[in-house]
Amino acid sequence: MHLLFVCLGNICRSPTAEGVMADLVERGGLAGEITVDSAGTGSWHVGGPADERATAAAARRGIALTSRARQVTVDDFAIADLIVAMDGRNAEDLRALAPDDAGRAKVRLLRSFDPGTPAEDQDVPDPYTGGPEGFELVLDQVAAGCEGLLAEVRRPA
Repeated sequence: MHLLFVCLGNICRSPTAEGVMADLVERGGLAGEITVDSAGTGSWHVGGPADERATAAAARRGIALTSRARQVTVDDFAIADLIVAMDGRNAEDLRALAPDDAGRAKVRLLRSFDPGTPAEDQDVPDPYTGGPEGFELVLDQVAAGCEGLLAEVRRPA
């Protein structure tokens, strides 16, 4: 199973989700079964590290954010089993990029995997222009979404 997490610039939310999920996969002994990656719909930060505020917030929880920003491509739809968007706009952009209906069907919102999230509040807010509390909120929401996602992908078909 290959999971791709996607946000706008691939420096805050999606690398956080990648780091959180990688930690859950490792702790669950599933590293040989599930791989994780992240990307952004935009190209502004390609090649750069995760935002230092996201990295610091994650490190306080024992999560390492080690990926480099990259932009999602149409090839990702052939590689990923599931493409997990951080917000509705990211999901729309991904569905527009998808090569076909099968690709569009791979796009899901991360918070849709958290049973405690109301249907009308599925977006993980972008913390980029805010203060440190935004990065903590993102971690909380991402952790809940990733736990639900992991439970779903582990469920027998």
